[in-house]
Amino acid sequence: MTASYPTMRETTTALPLTGFRVLDLTRFLSGPYCTMVLAELGADVIKVEQPHTGDDSRRLAPKVNGESYPFAMPNRSKRSVSLDLKTDRGRELFLRLVAEADLVIENFRPGVADRLGIGYDDVRKVREDILYCSISGFGQTGPYRDRPGFDIMAQGTVGFLRMTGPPDGRPAKVGIAINDIAAGATAIYSIMAAQMVRTQTGTGQYMDISLVDAGLAWTVWESGAFFASGEVPQPTGTRHRRSTPYQAYRTSDGFVTIGAANDRLWERLATSALERPEWLEDARFRTLPDRMDHIGELEAEIEAITITRTTDEWIKIIDKAGVPCGQVLTYDETLSDPHVIARDMIAEVEHPIIGPMRTIGPPTKFSNLDFSVRGPAPWLGQHTAEVLRETGLTDAEIATLFDDGVLFDSHPDLERDPR
Repeated sequence: MTASYPTMRETTTALPLTGFRVLDLTRFLSGPYCTMVLAELGADVIKVEQPHTGDDSRRLAPKVNGESYPFAMPNRSKRSVSLDLKTDRGRELFLRLVAEADLVIENFRPGVADRLGIGYDDVRKVREDILYCSISGFGQTGPYRDRPGFDIMAQGTVGFLRMTGPPDGRPAKVGIAINDIAAGATAIYSIMAAQMVRTQTGTGQYMDISLVDAGLAWTVWESGAFFASGEVPQPTGTRHRRSTPYQAYRTSDGFVTIGAANDRLWERLATSALERPEWLEDARFRTLPDRMDHIGELEAEIEAITITRTTDEWIKIIDKAGVPCGQVLTYDETLSDPHVIARDMIAEVEHPIIGPMRTIGPPTKFSNLDFSVRGPAPWLGQHTAEVLRETGLTDAEIATLFDDGVLFDSHPDLERDPR
């Protein structure tokens, strides 16, 4: 069997990052999420992984035919080169790749890249205008810089664990790896900005991004309340801290979300949807400050009504009244929801080992840009020989490097092997 996989630099000529080459040294989620987006905007992302084990997330279950399905999500549309950066020859090969690269991105602990001889100062000697992005738990400076940091540590440091979940409950994690994704998104726009500067001035750039900083930057309203009045955000379940009714309410078969976020919507909800016009003159609910002061009583009054009908029934009623409302779905229900399907948020791709698989499609719908999944995630070392041939190495040289353990390909039987 010979695997077919497009050479990323030749896939399209219409995307904004066509011709932009990325050397991706990242693992787990924050960096891979960033480089996935760059790849699907046209970049040639070469994922550089250590032999035999590769990205740590390759170990995550569930697996299909030995390949991690979770790994395949943020690592699609990339090429994989597996080389041993701890060897002199491996480091030399990496720096050889740097000569043709536009961006190096890594998420080692601070200092590791420098010790390997592939830090910013090392690579800029090879290419002066290189862009270099480092993502870490706590950043390259500060008293916590040397601490290892995953998403859960960042959520704790930023305060998310103390502002999420039900009131008076244990600290609760946000349901997704929000700090990882925040750092990945921060890296995306930072890299794009740095590339714009580089295009205009010809100068490179170093970017220091931390999971803590990226998550903290998203606490927009929480920081406003604290700086203005010293308010420390507390866990409120699904309640909003500044507005009500704005939460999930129990129905006869589940929950319905209601967002009557201004006086006009509150009037529509009370009169047209819930048929309680007297609430408009109730001293407890007359104004937004009144409603916030009596939020528990308001929740009880509303739920005494919403519990009498199903979620679908309430959505029809409340929607007809012109008030925002919605479902509270489980994740499997989300992925089969007709609106999600109609928005092309479920994409299909053929993986050379897993076979047919589904993934989450890119979220932006451009009017004149093909922003889509460009290919499956690579197996470990799938493009090692291919990429090194592009640097001018001969098949004989590549074969020797494989034999010496400097290079690695986990499935040489699935493609033409120069050895």
